[in-house]
Amino acid sequence: MAILVDAEKVSVSRSDRALFYDLSITVSERDRLGVVGINGTGKSTLLRVLAGTQRPDSGVVRSGTGVRIALLDQDASLPEGVIGDVIGSGWQSQAILDRLGMTPLLNHKISELSGGQVKRVALAKVLVQEADLLILDEPTNHLDLAAISWLESWLFRFRGGVIVVSHDRYLLDRVTTRMLELDRGKGYLHEGGYAAYLGAVAEREERSAEAESVRKNLARRELAWLRRGAKARTRKPQARIDVARKLIDTRAESAARPSALDLSNDTPRLGSKVIDALEVSFAYNERDFKTLHTFTLQISPSERLGIVGANGSGKTTLLELLAGRLKPTSGHIETGKTVKVGYYSQHGPTLDENARIVDVVAGPHRVPGNPSDKRLMERFWFTGELPWATVKTLSGGERRRLQLLIVLASQPNVLLLDEPTNDLDLDTLRALEEYLDDWPGALVTVSHDRSFLERVTDRVVSCTYGNVSEVPGGLPTWISEALASKDTTTSKKTLHASKSSSISPSNVTRTNKKSLGSLQYQLVKLDKRLSDLTAKRDELLACFNGVTDHVTLAELGVKLAQYQSELDDVEEKWLNTMDAIEQHHS
Repeated sequence: MAILVDAEKVSVSRSDRALFYDLSITVSERDRLGVVGINGTGKSTLLRVLAGTQRPDSGVVRSGTGVRIALLDQDASLPEGVIGDVIGSGWQSQAILDRLGMTPLLNHKISELSGGQVKRVALAKVLVQEADLLILDEPTNHLDLAAISWLESWLFRFRGGVIVVSHDRYLLDRVTTRMLELDRGKGYLHEGGYAAYLGAVAEREERSAEAESVRKNLARRELAWLRRGAKARTRKPQARIDVARKLIDTRAESAARPSALDLSNDTPRLGSKVIDALEVSFAYNERDFKTLHTFTLQISPSERLGIVGANGSGKTTLLELLAGRLKPTSGHIETGKTVKVGYYSQHGPTLDENARIVDVVAGPHRVPGNPSDKRLMERFWFTGELPWATVKTLSGGERRRLQLLIVLASQPNVLLLDEPTNDLDLDTLRALEEYLDDWPGALVTVSHDRSFLERVTDRVVSCTYGNVSEVPGGLPTWISEALASKDTTTSKKTLHASKSSSISPSNVTRTNKKSLGSLQYQLVKLDKRLSDLTAKRDELLACFNGVTDHVTLAELGVKLAQYQSELDDVEEKWLNTMDAIEQHHS
């Protein structure tokens, strides 16, 4: 297979340490490479180096002749203008934007979007490009569960190469065929997806532990021999003595992190009453259609609640109501007297870029570097020189870890977490899950991370079109229902087909019997149909502007769902026809 990009002995350092050194990796067409490692190991930097947007300190990066590379950077930036103009007006562009939940904002300017919306538009811009290699840094951040499922299917069908950094364990296991692990400056390549990578890491650590045990036993024997006295030593060659001293003086390589994450703290006792939202509704403007319709929700002392829903459905609004950051438009929220809320925002607080980490942790009321804060920073792996570094030197994941540390430092007994998994490395995610397993307080979390939700929640409520309702059967039920909904997600049939083949066996039989000319004629007709349906769908969307009448909105919603359903069907036929044409050429 043709080589897309080849990196030979590349090295990159930052002020306090080497990120990676003498790293060599080759990516060929149809490769699916996942890149993992703890925060601050240089994953995003490596992606920029491979994409050619950042030069390594040493080493060489070569791309194949004529290879087109599309990069989704961690810090997505877009040109000024309206979304539709930035992405393009073709049906493919609009279909991708629709899958990513951006159709209602099609005529908005980039400058009017939130950070999460900018990331989704940037992802769409990358996906619509004619690229041979996609390099994606945390593409699932700010996507809802339905959009993530669609992205998995899309990446499976993509015929070029893919390099992806992601904390989404489902996506890594289903999409990748190789895993590159960055660990203490070194790169380890593993064949297979996320599960295979975990097995390889466990095996490597086991071998390392065995080797260290052997080394220590040798050192003990040599030390005992040396202590027998001068007479015994004279009968042994000097080389043996040198080996013994080397064994005694040498220490095993320190772990990437000094110990397992210890998040235990003195959580204040929580009374029987936590948070009761009674007949609550909310609208940001009294004249606007309500963001959240009337609902009642009670949080118990042992609560493990997950909040799910499409982007823009009101999940964060619900969390901020429970936190007391927003006041309900109607109804009331009662909070127990013993409740101490720790709120973890998906955007996080604004931190002084020039402040030292020890100063940020201490805040305005404690002495920087006091023993209590020092122990807390060690629990979050801010060790060595890192606590004395400034905020601006931290990676995106390290900043998120610092924000989580600040929340837990307040010793809350009710945790409200808004997308806590964004930008955290996999080690931190697993450790956070283990902590929440035993944490005595109440937990409410908004998340699109399926692994995280399955691990830490036992009750699920959904936000759908402003309605807050409990989901009987929990997360698996909600995901299956979301995937079956044509107006918000890829159909089950498309998702199932993506797992095995881009064309179902029946479609292969049918399309292969057609001549190339017949297939090309059919493709032209499907192109025109897609353009017509997209234009009608957009005209219908414009009709929603200024409408507040429930009956009219419902009627428009039914028509919109019909157009979208037909668009989905025609799009699938177009893709199947393209596959059949490519089979003729191959």
